[in-house]
This record gives sequence, C-alpha cells and structure tokens, in this order.
Amino acid sequence: MTSLNVEMLAAGAAEPITSAGNARLGIAVLAGIAVIVVLITRFKLHAFLALTIGSLLLGAFAGAPLGDTITSFTAGLGTTVAGVGVLIALGAILGKLLADSGGADQIVDTILARASGRAMPWAMVLIASVIGLPLFFEVGIVLLIPVVLLVAKRGNYSLMRIGIPALAGLSVMHGLIPPHPGPLVAIDAIGANLGVTLALGLVVAVPTVVIAGPLFSRYAARWVDIPAPDRMIPQRASEDLDRRPGFGATVATVLLPVVLMLVKALVEIVVDDPENHLQRVTDIVGQPLIALLAAVLVGMLTLGRAAGFTRGRLSSTVESSLAPIAGVLLIVGAGGGFKQTLIDIGVGRMILDLSENWSIPALLLGWLIAVAIRLATGSATVATISAAGLVAPLAADMSTTHAALLVLAIGAGSLFFSHVNDAGFWLVKEYFGMTVGQTIKTWSVMETIISVCGIVFVLLLSLVL
Repeated sequence: MTSLNVEMLAAGAAEPITSAGNARLGIAVLAGIAVIVVLITRFKLHAFLALTIGSLLLGAFAGAPLGDTITSFTAGLGTTVAGVGVLIALGAILGKLLADSGGADQIVDTILARASGRAMPWAMVLIASVIGLPLFFEVGIVLLIPVVLLVAKRGNYSLMRIGIPALAGLSVMHGLIPPHPGPLVAIDAIGANLGVTLALGLVVAVPTVVIAGPLFSRYAARWVDIPAPDRMIPQRASEDLDRRPGFGATVATVLLPVVLMLVKALVEIVVDDPENHLQRVTDIVGQPLIALLAAVLVGMLTLGRAAGFTRGRLSSTVESSLAPIAGVLLIVGAGGGFKQTLIDIGVGRMILDLSENWSIPALLLGWLIAVAIRLATGSATVATISAAGLVAPLAADMSTTHAALLVLAIGAGSLFFSHVNDAGFWLVKEYFGMTVGQTIKTWSVMETIISVCGIVFVLLLSLVL
C-alpha cells in the first residue's frame, strides 16, 4: 500500500471537518463538481484554477471551516505531487529523449518498412502503442501525425484507415497504462499495486485497441473519406541529425521501465516472501521511480549519445522536457487536493453508507462516475482523479487484483466520448483537417468504443480473478 493511500485512509478514518449529513454532502459534491465543470467549459478557466476554486467551494457548501478546507486541499495537493510528480517528470524526459534523438522515427521507419497493404493499420497500432508508453497523449499525436499523413499520402491509403489505429494506440496507453498521470494518480488514491495494474492493464488494452483501432477504422474510413492535408505535414524530429539510435536499443529503452515493474509484480506473486533476496531486489528495481530513472539514464546513452548529442544538448533536452509538464503537474496536484477535500468532509463515509444498499458493482460505479465527469469537463485526467477520490473507500476491502481492476475501470470511463470541451478533440480535428461532424463520427466514436470495451473486459476479468 502506498504512503499516499495510507494517509488517505487515515484521513478518511478521522473525524470529518464538517458535521453535515449525507444529503447535504451529496448536494455539496454535486455543486462542487458543477462549479468545476462550468468554470472549465463556460468560462474556459484553466483546470488547475477550476479545481482549486471548486475544492474551496466544496468545503463551503458542506459547511466546513475555510481554514480546514484550505488545509485539506493543500495536504492533498502536496501528497499527490510527491507521489506522482517525479514520475511524470521522468516520463517527460524519456519521451523528449525518444523524440529528439530520432529514436521514435527509427521505430516508425523500421516497422513501416516491413508492413504494407492490409498490415499497415496493424503496424500503426503497434507503433502508437510502443511510442505511447512513455509519451503524453499530445506529444504522441504531434510525433505520429507526420507519419500518419506521409503513409496515407505516399501509400494511397485512407487517412482514417491509418489514423484511427494510431490514435487508438495512443489513447489506450494514456487512459489505462502507467506511468501516464491519470492511472498513476488513481493507483495512489485507491492503493492498488502498480505492477498488477500494469499487467492487467496490458491484458485489457490489447483487445480494446484491436477493436477500436484496426477493426473500427474500416467503418470510420467509409464514414469519413478525406485526403491527407499537405499543410499539416511538419518537419520530422530527426531530419537535422547525422545518425539515429538503433531500433533494438530504442525499443529496449522504451520497454525497460515496463519490464522492471512487471518483473516486480511477477516475483511478488511467484515467490511471495518479503525476506527472499530476489524479491527484495526486484521490490527496489521495480519501483516506478527507480524503473523510470533507470530508463532515463540508459536512454541518455542508447538514445542521446547514439544520436551524437553532446553533454550540452543532453542537458538542454532534459531541461526543455520539463517546462511543458508544469500545467499537467498543477492539474494533477489540484485534483489531489480536490480528492482530499472530498475525503475530509466525509464523502468517503457517505459513499460507504449509501453503497450498502446499492446493487451496482463497484467497478461499474467507478466507470460511470468517471464517464459523467469526463463528459462534463472534457478532461480524462480530471475525470480519473475525481472518480478515484470518490470511490476509493470502496477499495478498502478489495483484493489486489480487484483494486487494480477498479483503477482500470475508472481509466476506461475517463476516455468516454471526447467532444467539443476536450482539447484532444480539437487537436485531432485540426491535424486531420476534419469538420466537427467528421471528428465526432471518427475520433469521438473511437474513444467511446475504447471506454465501453475497456469496462467490458474489466468486468470479465473480475469474474475470473
């Protein structure tokens, strides 16, 4: 159990900072979320500010003293950033190294050289999934769009037949697989095992991405038949480099943190002895901090040095990778503050009290809450953080596997039907040169398929695990 979750449970076990009853708490929660939704959608306020204001008003609606509400919010923000902030930063560094060194281009070119015809959509899924492991969704889109457009144009493929599989691969990685911010925060909030969540996330991700990517792209290509827009083909990252890192070394670097975390989970299951020397070693190297740090250090050699980067260029690459994630860190931190405020006013106990009479499974409940917040705010990260904070008390008596499945259910719900209040919607629309209607028929439907398939596979796994 993570330190953040221990603190969360301790806070949940303490006396609430308000004496409000369940009815008032329920109204306060709805009002707090409504404030966040209105501020983000109507007034276009940054999600960090919206979450901060929403947290303070949540406490006020519940009748909590302002000082106690501020304390709860700042404590939640601090523990959340402490728990996942370094991991987000390390992931950003690795992603920047992958992009600037030409390592991502090397993966793309190698796979595309061996794929053609009907295999091309499957190749795009593979490329997007591998590259999407260490990259944020927006960075992955910017990196892959040139490839998608070039492949569609030069190979005379339907843009949707190539683009939808790539988008599906990126989106599934973003919503279900750590070390992306949403899954990491949900794992911390719920107290799930990261290695088990990663392993089960891969099990859910594979069939989900197949259905939402290559299979759905057949229909998307019929619904929206448009050419690749020439104006959106930017310069590739490695065109100014004399050489690029090798394919094998690049893939090994990208997969290193995933392998280390999976080995840790596997050894825990097979050995199941905290005093065993092997388990003690894997417990250390499989920690996400150590795994990602190892990948970054290895990447400086296998990616940076292999591309001819000097020490100065490596330093500038690392420095430039951190600035874009400032907004992500603030949003994640404020989401943690909102979650802690929910806990401290007694919402956890309220949900436990009410859920005793509910017949709806906890996994489905987590998915539905995430869906509602996603539709309202347009942010997968906000939806994941808020839903995890609301349903975390339900995970107290869950097994390790079911706690991991709850994280995945929330992650799946956070991807449901991206529309006009989602920045990703407009990013896809502009890059592919589509109208709003065309974007809804392709991108929005694809996201919905990912979300529904995700919860279906999660529920199926819950029946056998």
